[in-house]
Amino acid sequence: MFKEVYENVGEKTPLVHSITNYVTVNDCANIVLAAGGSPIMADGIEEVEEINSICDSLVINIGTLNERVIKAMIAAGKKANEIGNPVILDPVAVGASTFRNETTFKLLEEIHFSVIRGNASEIKAIYEGSGTTSGVDANAEDKIEEENLQAMVTLCKNLSKKTGSVIALTGAIDIVASHEKAKVIYNGNPLMSKITGTGCMLTNVAATYCGANKNTILDASTLAVAHMGLAGELAFKKLQEIDGGTSSYRMLLIDEISKMNYEKLKGGINIENR
Repeated sequence: MFKEVYENVGEKTPLVHSITNYVTVNDCANIVLAAGGSPIMADGIEEVEEINSICDSLVINIGTLNERVIKAMIAAGKKANEIGNPVILDPVAVGASTFRNETTFKLLEEIHFSVIRGNASEIKAIYEGSGTTSGVDANAEDKIEEENLQAMVTLCKNLSKKTGSVIALTGAIDIVASHEKAKVIYNGNPLMSKITGTGCMLTNVAATYCGANKNTILDASTLAVAHMGLAGELAFKKLQEIDGGTSSYRMLLIDEISKMNYEKLKGGINIENR
């Protein structure tokens, strides 16, 4: 199944419409290209519905919110739902402010999301209907470890049942879950958390995979997360060779996404069924 999912991306070159934040927009566009898709970044209410009509998937990222872009998000999301395109939500720092919380739950009410991709604090905030975060990163107490892994798997399955979305909870250990099945992914490198936007980039990789695999969202999301994690591992090895820092690591990460092939991916991913 994963081989077909991977090959579909290369065969279809999905067009990904990304309404994302202005901090990471360039990296998001580049990583879609690196993963085998084609990006279009449009957030004007005047064109988002028309743009969606030619695209294969949609990303809604709430990283830099304002009232203007929220209207565009809702219009784009409804259009994507109407034509059957996957919509991926990245609820950046939900829990950090009332405005962010209210926007997230309004989006969940107005739009059906194929995938919700966030860190542990963000996913918990949506599940609980409230919450607090210390910013865009997960709180220390929400770190996923073997001791709390099964509890977080259960939370993801329950949230999937509640929302009808595949839940992609990413961190030191990644979980991708429907209400029935969960995949635990042991790929990645801690340095990925030191680069602004790796989560945003991952959401766009997931949109690329989902845009090419609209009927297998769980598998597409799982492989996207594993692809990103393995690229992080390979990039870190290259970084050590050149004695580089975080800026070099960001460049190497995108390089490794673009240099991936299925044999390398198959040999390096570490996925467990739960």
